[in-house]
Amino acid sequence: MSTPAVQTFGRKKTATAVAHCKAGKGMIRVNGSPLELVQPEILRYKIYEPILIVGKERFADVDIRVRVSGGGQVSQIYAIRQAIAKAIVAYYAKFVDEASKNELRKALVNFDRTLLVADSRRCEPKKFGGKGARARYQKSYR
Repeated sequence: MSTPAVQTFGRKKTATAVAHCKAGKGMIRVNGSPLELVQPEILRYKIYEPILIVGKERFADVDIRVRVSGGGQVSQIYAIRQAIAKAIVAYYAKFVDEASKNELRKALVNFDRTLLVADSRRCEPKKFGGKGARARYQKSYR
């Protein structure tokens, strides 16, 4: 039989991260490189958040590989953290038990709802008569 695995995704603006979570030995990789090498360094802790909230022992028996594309650096970081959080919840729901899944879900939502629920805000399109979506060109009376 094949190894137990789930695939989830995280989104932020135009960035999409796909997380493949399977039984393993605690390895988490983003685009083939370990979490410790994710740039920018300041936002690296954003990726660690789901791991620190639910505890490292929950990730000890799973391998997570994340592919991320689109968007900018910050959007990609937020997409990655959402994909990791959703992956661990989906894995526990499918292969462990419902009680521990609910426990994980509750802990993640209490910390930050965007870890499991996508942020639906998008860039508003530009309109005529101004230089942006809402700004208008200056009006002159004489």
